[in-house]
Parts: sequence; structure tokens; C-alpha cells
Amino acid sequence: MKPTRFAHFLSKYFTVYLPSVGGHTAATIDSYRYAFMMFLAYMEEGGTDADKLDICHLTRVNILGFLNWLQSSRNNSIATRNQRQAAINSFVRYLMYEFPDSLADFQQILSLPIKKAPKKEIPYLKSDEVKSLFEQVGKNSINDVRDFAILTLLYTTGIRVSELICIRVKDVSLAKPSTLLVHGKGQKSRYVPLTAPAVVALQKHINCRGLDEPRHISSWLFVNHMNNQLTRQGINYVIKKYSDMAKFENPGIVSNRISPHTMRHSAAMGLVESGVDLIYIRDLLGHVSVTTTEIYIKADAARKREAIEAASKEIVPKENPLWETDASLKGWLKGFNRRIL
Repeated sequence: MKPTRFAHFLSKYFTVYLPSVGGHTAATIDSYRYAFMMFLAYMEEGGTDADKLDICHLTRVNILGFLNWLQSSRNNSIATRNQRQAAINSFVRYLMYEFPDSLADFQQILSLPIKKAPKKEIPYLKSDEVKSLFEQVGKNSINDVRDFAILTLLYTTGIRVSELICIRVKDVSLAKPSTLLVHGKGQKSRYVPLTAPAVVALQKHINCRGLDEPRHISSWLFVNHMNNQLTRQGINYVIKKYSDMAKFENPGIVSNRISPHTMRHSAAMGLVESGVDLIYIRDLLGHVSVTTTEIYIKADAARKREAIEAASKEIVPKENPLWETDASLKGWLKGFNRRIL
């Protein structure tokens, strides 16, 4: 069976355009791949076989129906919906140069607005939560030392899990000034300064594993029990393990859920509260734009405002509103201006 134009160009898009022309990472390509798996599933539910799907099926109506289906039938969040839409839009922009006669149809797809999601409060750990979390880690076994180093790096540097698992021994420099070479999103690398506690934790981990030997210079810094590269799921397991222990020991102190990204938020909020310049925080976290980093400034300002408001309630005596003491609204309105002047 001869492949359709959709199948031909989708294959070309994934095997040539994304990795070679666009320079996208394997993680991004995999995310886009899953988006199109979902799109094929949606079209098949509607009666269009995946093998018969063609360029003509890329319409505004079908794409909008797909995006709504993700939320209604798949229970995807708005953020996930927007990620799938970004994948579709990327492919459509690629097709615009291959099928200029369909430009008007493609522009209708690209004109679909990104759905706005309600802003959530940034979850981050308070100092007593951090203390409780770290207290759960043992100090004797080789895995205890590894886990302590992982938690310390996440909390003191704010690096992503995807960056943490890709660190090799050669990326760590413990000589002063101590730094860590991090390979971030979009194949962009950056140097992150290491604090004294992080240096101590990493040095102990490297010594316990014998990673200071020349033959391990290109080895992964963190590995599992099979000596394979630690995965994202492995890091999630480590954090959940100690998070559950901390919640059991201190249920009134530790928040309900501690994730790797909670550690990243905690590192950023700690820097903001310490008065570190926003530009430095942006560079440390590997944000493309300082606009992304500004969410921590806003969160810190909101927290301070709540504290001020709470304090003001104790200072200012409670007073009933004037309109509650008047018998009639008209009487209140008549005397309102005289009362305040």
C-alpha cells in the first residue's frame, strides 16, 4: 500500500527536519511523537483510518476537535493540550513550504488561540520542610550518600531532573571556584556554581563510588543498582521515598506533595528571598527569558503582602462599616460625604 502524503511528510518531519534542521532534542521529538499518536487515535475514533489520513484532513475543525477531545475524553490538562497544539503547529509550519497551495487552510489552524490556564500558586518548601526532608536520608550505605547528593544538588542549584540525570563525572569541578556543567534544554549548556554543602555531598558521593579514578571520567555521575544511568523515574522515586517518610514523621510540617520541580521552585524562591538579582537567577535556572523568572518575584511579593495584611489586622482595630450601622441606605448616602470630610 502506497503511503499517503501525510504519512510521507510526517516521517520526513520526524527523521530529518526536527533533528537535523530544527536541532530539537530527543525529549522534544518524543513529546511531538506522542502528540501525533493521540491525533491519530482521535481521527480513528471519528472514522478515519490512520493509514488513510492525508493532508486534506489537517483542517481547523479537526484540530480544534482534537484539542477539545484531549481535555474531554483524555482528561488532559490545559498545559498538556497546549503542548499538543504546539506539536501540531510545528508540523503545519513545516508543511506550509511543501504545500503553498494549502496556505490558507494552514493559517486557519495556526490562528487557533492557545488556551489560557488558571495561574497556580508556586509550590516551594519552607526551611522546616527542607530540614525534615533531609533528615530522612541515612548516612551509611552507598545509596544513602548518592540520595543525599541528589537532594542537595536539586535544592542548592535548582537544576531540572533532565539536567541532573545527564551529568557526567567530567562535568563536576570541585576545585575552587566549584562549578557544575549542566546540559539544559535546547542543547544549551551552562555553568552552575556549587555551594559548600553541595561540594561536600558530591565529594563524598564520588569517593564512595570510586568515580575519582581516570577511567570514570566520562561515566554518569548518578547511576542505579544496575550501574545504569539514573532515569527521571528513578529521581522521582528517590524524592517520593523521603517525602513520604518526612510526612509520616512530621505530618504538620511537610506539604502534601514534594516533586523534583518543587525542589527547583524552592531553590529559586530562596534566591529571591536572599535578594539575588533576577538576571543571575535566570542564568542559574537556565531560563531563556527573564520573564519566566519573574514568577518568583511575583510569588515572593504576594507572600510578603499576605504577611503585611495579617499583621495589619492585629494593629488596626476592628470597625464595622458605616453602612452596617445606618438604618437605611439613603440615610447612609446622605451622611457619607460629611463623615469622611
